[in-house]
Amino acid sequence: MTKQAIYVELKAKSGKEEEVAAFLKSAQALVEQEPGTVTWFAVRYDQSTFAIFDAFNDEAGRQAHLNGKVAAALMARAAELLAEAPQLKTPEVLADKLPR
Repeated sequence: MTKQAIYVELKAKSGKEEEVAAFLKSAQALVEQEPGTVTWFAVRYDQSTFAIFDAFNDEAGRQAHLNGKVAAALMARAAELLAEAPQLKTPEVLADKLPR
């Protein structure tokens, strides 16, 4: 069962919305290289609001992701693409249902 998660809300700068969407879609290839990331979602709520949700079996997986390529790439482009700093939360997973 997954035990740890990350939730990050992202607000795109005006005119950068499609670049944020493209960035998130391209990040999937990097996440697939992370054995500790059990599940990963990039979502869009409205024109300029996006989020990333990931889950991990343990804190080591979460830390590996936070110190990995996706986080580094996002922070490298944050000033260019985002209207405000990413809002990062690190919840505990209480229950899950995943394909087995």
